[in-house]
Amino acid sequence: MFFCAISGEPPLEPVVSVKSKKVYERRLILKYITENGTDPVTGDSLQESDLVPIEASPQNAPPRPPTHTSIPALLHAMQNEWDALVLEMYALRQQYNSTRQELSYALYSQDAATRVVARLLRERDAAREALANVQASMGIAPSEPPAAAAAEDVEMAEGATEESLPPAIIASIDETHQALSAARKKRKPPQEYTTSAEVKTFTAKHAIPSLHSASPAGITSLAVSRLAPSQFLTGGNDKIVQLYDRDTDKVLASLKGHTKKINHVTFREQEGSPTLLISASADKTSKTWSLDSASGEYIPKNTIRNHKGELTGLVVHPTSTLLALSSLDKTYSLHDLTTFSQVFRSVPSDEAFTSLSIHPDGTLLALGTPTSTVQIYDVRTGAIAASLTPPEGVPFTVQTLSFSENGYHLLSPSSLSSVAIWDLRKQKMAQSISLGDDFKINKVLYDSSAQFFGVAGNLGTRLFAHKTWEELVKLEEGGDVSDFVFGEQGKELWGATGREVRIWGLPA
Repeated sequence: MFFCAISGEPPLEPVVSVKSKKVYERRLILKYITENGTDPVTGDSLQESDLVPIEASPQNAPPRPPTHTSIPALLHAMQNEWDALVLEMYALRQQYNSTRQELSYALYSQDAATRVVARLLRERDAAREALANVQASMGIAPSEPPAAAAAEDVEMAEGATEESLPPAIIASIDETHQALSAARKKRKPPQEYTTSAEVKTFTAKHAIPSLHSASPAGITSLAVSRLAPSQFLTGGNDKIVQLYDRDTDKVLASLKGHTKKINHVTFREQEGSPTLLISASADKTSKTWSLDSASGEYIPKNTIRNHKGELTGLVVHPTSTLLALSSLDKTYSLHDLTTFSQVFRSVPSDEAFTSLSIHPDGTLLALGTPTSTVQIYDVRTGAIAASLTPPEGVPFTVQTLSFSENGYHLLSPSSLSSVAIWDLRKQKMAQSISLGDDFKINKVLYDSSAQFFGVAGNLGTRLFAHKTWEELVKLEEGGDVSDFVFGEQGKELWGATGREVRIWGLPA
């Protein structure tokens, strides 16, 4: 007789998994695969095709438990259930009393803290009044009344976070800018980097299905690790961030905490520092997780709740010590990833910010708006450096932006179904490419060599050559692509389609 590995009962429709060799009730394992996509015993990726039915005799009913075949046995079972219920009620009563005691202690501590704070405030006011009296008796005019001095403290605190960056951070940004810009002028793509001819041969290579929950379904954002190219990070409509390893075909971490869909995810990878997993959500918060060496699991490190609107952009600064966020509340902010404190908050703009990209040298931020305009800000001063608006047309929301690696061009939509390449040196549109009226843009992105760029939308992904503007390849498998990234050396393209992550690359 077989027993289901999930319920522990004899299955009516037994099936066996080719991955774990365990027997399951068919209806139970199908529900588990729909929600998780893995084997419940081993955690390996599992699909319905991996289940083999076991022929059972339908005429034989599963035997009744031997303990329930007589009235004395039934009475004994009911007595056991009653004893267990009494014991559980006793445990709950103890827990309830313990919780009440803890609550009373917490309330007492809070009341004591309130009294201490009130006493300190009275002592501070008395000290200020005594100081003012001494200054008056000595003929010295007080510098500020107590109330004015308190107000000045508040203004200084706001100015530090909204109007200027600390000098040390500005110096770090300048140093990084000089180092990267000097190296970029001399740098050429590696010899093994993908060529235009090779990109034209890209074909579907691999698909990783059943990521995130089936309801609500859909991957909204994707990031691939630079230090561990087989690992990638996804955010979904199910409010979960997942870390997945392509080589082992396993979910390494499912990170929860957001209350609405995930809009953006990214890695913070820096030599000598722990890798951070960062997300930005429609619930107005950004969360950071870090690997705990003791448990081997990713644990919450920080939550940013400074914005009053949905977060629409998330980038790590080239210094690897700053995080930039944009929001529908018409502001963007910078945060120190060492102390997890906010170091800058922009003055509210006239328009909401709907997308965000950072210049490869780290001195400029590009922010999209709902009125077709792209605003370029100087990171160091918070001032607008340029404003880019496409020719007259139907207004649209700029939901995606990408700087080229050489720093001279910016890629953005010029309408819902066309893309513009802006020359930042002249602040003019160098080229506009129409993708067809049926194409709706979801994501634009330059590769790390600035030789190619891609446009993803409801009809798949298209790759173009920079400067010649030649369309190199159309990748239409999977349909709607919500996000995509270029793989190592540009030899692969990773795209999020529905609940799948698809990988295109050179043919075998």
